[in-house]
Amino acid sequence: MADPPELSVVVPAYNESARLPGTFSVVKPYLNALGRSWELIVVNDGSTDGSLVVLLDIAQRDPAVRVIDLSRNFGHQLAITAGIDHAAGDAVVVLDADLQDPPEVIGEMVRLWREGNQVVYGVRRARRGESAFKRLTAGAFYRILSRLSDVPVPLDSGDFRLMDRAVVDVLKELREESRYIRGLVSWVGFRQCPLPYDRDPRFAGKTKFGLGRMFVFALDGISSFSAKPLRVASHLGMMVTAAAFRPSRCASPVTSA
Repeated sequence: MADPPELSVVVPAYNESARLPGTFSVVKPYLNALGRSWELIVVNDGSTDGSLVVLLDIAQRDPAVRVIDLSRNFGHQLAITAGIDHAAGDAVVVLDADLQDPPEVIGEMVRLWREGNQVVYGVRRARRGESAFKRLTAGAFYRILSRLSDVPVPLDSGDFRLMDRAVVDVLKELREESRYIRGLVSWVGFRQCPLPYDRDPRFAGKTKFGLGRMFVFALDGISSFSAKPLRVASHLGMMVTAAAFRPSRCASPVTSA
């Protein structure tokens, strides 16, 4: 039985058939340059565009590539969870298929991990190629979450990060249905280190994360890591209940015999 790789890279993919060959050809040289054993785990999140056929072809030509095929589209966070669950490496990196998070940063993440950091999370210093609206809403979300959250969640950080095996093993024990992975990683603790980087324009294609999905994602993040919205709802509920039972000031009607 072969020894497990030192590094696992998890890539969630949904309808990325046109992008995946290019993604793999870009990522592979950077992983080879690390001089460490690695595996690339691509999670096909219920794609309907032939992504699975493309992935199986890549995996057949390169044994370092493993494919996980989900039965339907479960969403970005659950796809990442599936990849993490199957990762065998001493360290696990999460990387999106669009390569807006540059794979060349992985080498610096590995260096910081070897220095003793158990989580190395990317912090977006610049967001090239994104609209002003996207930058504005993303910035507002992170700052609102930071104010509301009972757990410190770093500003301007996404899912692009390296996690030590000890962190991964703890995450695998957390089975919340509504996943907000960057919040969970902050919550579990361990020695964590930020790594600033410039986010590149999208490698190809268009985002699958529309405004509606962004809104639901934001609600999941806030509700999962803050009790403040629940407390506000509870207080409003008590006020409405108190108002409903408030005695009427109107005189009772008198019925004549």
